[in-house]
Amino acid sequence: MISRRNAFMAALTALLGVAGPALAASGPIARLDTDNDGTVDLDEAKKAAGALFDKLDTDKDGTLDLKELKGRVTDKEFKAADPDNDGTLSKDEYLAVVEKRFKAADPDNDGTVSAAEIKTHAGRSLGQLLY
Repeated sequence: MISRRNAFMAALTALLGVAGPALAASGPIARLDTDNDGTVDLDEAKKAAGALFDKLDTDKDGTLDLKELKGRVTDKEFKAADPDNDGTLSKDEYLAVVEKRFKAADPDNDGTVSAAEIKTHAGRSLGQLLY
């Protein structure tokens, strides 16, 4: 016969096995983690960034200027991301910045940003472009 303690431990272990990734994905990761695996991959990051781009594009011209970006990128970063030198970033140009910051926030190169990685300087910098 199984003891109550053993039954409780088995149930808790099973629960944590199912809920573990969801519990790990709290805070900023939880908002972005659409597949609920406890991490954010590049596609999830780009989806969130695209939504933020649309929200920031207050004049609805399909581009963001420095005023609309509200300090989310540095002047140097903006110039590097604006190869046509039109003074704005298209969505593709913005997503290129997101990809660059994503790679910086993923030092283990596993293709995902974890809850711990999002708390780093590079992770917080990425977050500025996502939410």
